[in-house]
Amino acid sequence: MNKRRVIGIDPGLAHTGFGVIDAVGNNIRLVSYGVIETPATEEHGIRLLSIYNRLLAVLNEFKPNQAGMEELYFARNVSSAMGVAEAKGVVTMCLAQHVIPLSMYRPTQIKYSVTGTKTADKKTVEQYVKILLNLEVEPKPDHAADALAAAITHVYSTNVMSFGKRTS
Repeated sequence: MNKRRVIGIDPGLAHTGFGVIDAVGNNIRLVSYGVIETPATEEHGIRLLSIYNRLLAVLNEFKPNQAGMEELYFARNVSSAMGVAEAKGVVTMCLAQHVIPLSMYRPTQIKYSVTGTKTADKKTVEQYVKILLNLEVEPKPDHAADALAAAITHVYSTNVMSFGKRTS
């Protein structure tokens, strides 16, 4: 069986979460996770460049061959959604430059894939990510946990496995 290395991304201007997992057959395993942070005091373009450069370093270190990311949705704050959209564009470009196929998932799809319910809160998602990846503690901060959830969703959604069972 081929090993797939999947990076999940939770894009944001202030915090871009990433999570890298390996999938082989019915097994998924944590490789790494973290958050790329950019301070609000930095110039806007420099923040976007920082996301690009730091994500590039993650890609070069872990060499994922697939990616999953949460689709952008507009909740309450349109101005923060613009920053998320720009960060998402930077991430998408960085992945495209490295010929890493990107799949997008709705927030409810990610919640359902990881927890079995579309209405799970952040704490529940963190708990299920911990269980699914056999971790001792929930991954923190929540941006990293969300990124890992996107990576897990990608694995489940591409018919390699579903809740530990082969679907194809």
